[in-house]
Amino acid sequence: MAQQFPLHEHPHRRFNPLTGEWVLVSPHRTKRPWQGKVESTARDQRPAYDPGCYLCPGNQRAGGQQTPAYTSTHVFTNDFSALLPDTPDTLVEDGLLRARGESGVCRVICFSPNHALTLPEMTEDNLLDVVTVWQLEYAELGALPHINHVQIFENKGDVMGCSNPHPHGQIWAQHSIPNEVAKKTARQAAYFEQNGSSLLADYLAQERKEGTRILLENAHFVALVPFWAVWPYEAMIIPVRQQQHIGQINEAEKTSFVSILKGLTIRFDNLFQTSFPYSAGIHQAPTDGAQYPGWHWHMSFYPPLLRSATVKKFMVGYEMFGESQRDITPEQAAETLRKLSGVHYREQAGT
Repeated sequence: MAQQFPLHEHPHRRFNPLTGEWVLVSPHRTKRPWQGKVESTARDQRPAYDPGCYLCPGNQRAGGQQTPAYTSTHVFTNDFSALLPDTPDTLVEDGLLRARGESGVCRVICFSPNHALTLPEMTEDNLLDVVTVWQLEYAELGALPHINHVQIFENKGDVMGCSNPHPHGQIWAQHSIPNEVAKKTARQAAYFEQNGSSLLADYLAQERKEGTRILLENAHFVALVPFWAVWPYEAMIIPVRQQQHIGQINEAEKTSFVSILKGLTIRFDNLFQTSFPYSAGIHQAPTDGAQYPGWHWHMSFYPPLLRSATVKKFMVGYEMFGESQRDITPEQAAETLRKLSGVHYREQAGT
């Protein structure tokens, strides 16, 4: 990118072509990824099995159901689902007041029977099981007649509101296409119609040529800090070959995806030597039966930690009333993450 205007020195706004929104970047406020002392937190030593955990194999769940003695990735319908399959599609209108019933299905995915293992510490074979379940659930839920979108996501860590420490993710499948996906659908469709190519494929080609925000890459996937990142150490995983959803990745690509997923999450943990909290989600094409030639699926990670394991970025004040803002640039964040070891800090310490 031309540097007639040095982005690393001056306040500026960056455009997100996937959503059509802007983020304010203020690099003059801190020229380094963080300031002050960085302290390691006490290592989180959880047992492999917790008799009080309702997600551990064989235990009773919070809703009273019995969790089977599962030995691999396990899926079940959420006992306290935010969406229910039998909700009527009723429209309620009263002047400017408008509401509509929303139906759907919510499921929980226990990544591993081991209570202590998060994604970066799982083996690649175990991670392949997780990705396979994501593929199966997207296909199964997306085929239901009342489901038009399937959202796969993970909230990791209590700072992100995770209600149970057992490593798990969720799937919310619903009748409507949610706001963020609707924005990305429209933006990608418009770009594809105008250029005849995928927005993210063209963006990825530009990023790989420049290289400053690339974290990891292999034959089939790239992990990077997006140019328009909002969160301090936000990252994306993008398939090199354009695909509308994860069901389209072949076995070789699945192995590559797992390698990148493990490598990225290890570096997150290594940054502050803590089990790094984040919200991660896979955005992919809606399942309403329409064709989406412009869609290019991707996985985004939004971690809140800023300067240490105990200092987080809050979206308050200006961010709530104006627009998103960040101090460290995406380039600084990428450089910091890229330099970290690909060996998990616990393994380095022999714990």
